[in-house]
Amino acid sequence: MRSFAGRDILSLKDFERNEFFHLFEIADRLEPIARSRRSSDLLAGKILVTAFYQPSTRTRLAHETAMHRLGGQVNGFADAKVTRAGDFYQESIKDTVHMLEFYGDVIVMRHFLQGAPHEAAKWSSIPVINGGDGWGEHPTQILTDLYTVTKEMGSVDGKTFLAIGDHRMRTMHSLGYALSQFDAEMVILSPEAMSPRPEHLAELDAKGTRYRIVEHVDEAIADADVIYMEPVVQPDYTHSRDEKPSEYPTTPANYKVTQEVMKRAKSTSIVLHSLPRMDELTTDVDGLKHARYWEEAYNGVVMRMALLSSVLGAWE
Repeated sequence: MRSFAGRDILSLKDFERNEFFHLFEIADRLEPIARSRRSSDLLAGKILVTAFYQPSTRTRLAHETAMHRLGGQVNGFADAKVTRAGDFYQESIKDTVHMLEFYGDVIVMRHFLQGAPHEAAKWSSIPVINGGDGWGEHPTQILTDLYTVTKEMGSVDGKTFLAIGDHRMRTMHSLGYALSQFDAEMVILSPEAMSPRPEHLAELDAKGTRYRIVEHVDEAIADADVIYMEPVVQPDYTHSRDEKPSEYPTTPANYKVTQEVMKRAKSTSIVLHSLPRMDELTTDVDGLKHARYWEEAYNGVVMRMALLSSVLGAWE
């Protein structure tokens, strides 16, 4: 297995099966720190730089909390508008990263341009973690989600993932790549305009991901072990910021999960959603035994603890 020390976490395309399990094991070891709401000194003296060119709640704060739980420190920005990259100068990623690498030991970047974290990694002497890049990927979210499935259901292997929502999304891309390393099936359900791009499906074929496409939730809900959701009403992720319009469409029933829909699901199935949500996941699901998105959010801190401690060389 390749070492994680000093490694960029940009994509799940090249992740090997044993690397998932390695991170899951480290997360298990570190989870008691998060559960007890205390801090350790594992990363004492280390600094995380957050470079967020797009709004974020969970991804940014989960990384920051993870770093604090491990005894490290955090600096950075949460809005490109307050940086030279977002004002008159429009400073390039290259120039920005050449500065940021002196301000910390690891960078986590969210950007509206697909491939921006990859560009940053070309110029950075410290590890870069992709916190979501445009329509590209969101590797730390899917690592969190598969860790959640493992904790809740014992294994990713043998599971059917019903992935409902916009399949142009970065989370959906990373999920498809990741599932290539497991004995699992991805069932794709999306509006036609939000279907997976042909080139993405070709990548899944090349990687050996098992998937099928359905047109209606009733074709797959009864067999699904994991109902994985993303909105179909959402902002344009190629913009740094996309304000909510005064009028916007509602989610068609075929792409909504409600208490009524979950009556047709397996009693053992779980619902995951990286959040935020619109109307695709109704609040009447929150009290059901299937709901695991709050646990998913908690596990986001634990998984980022595992990632940060690994890329900074605290584990081998």
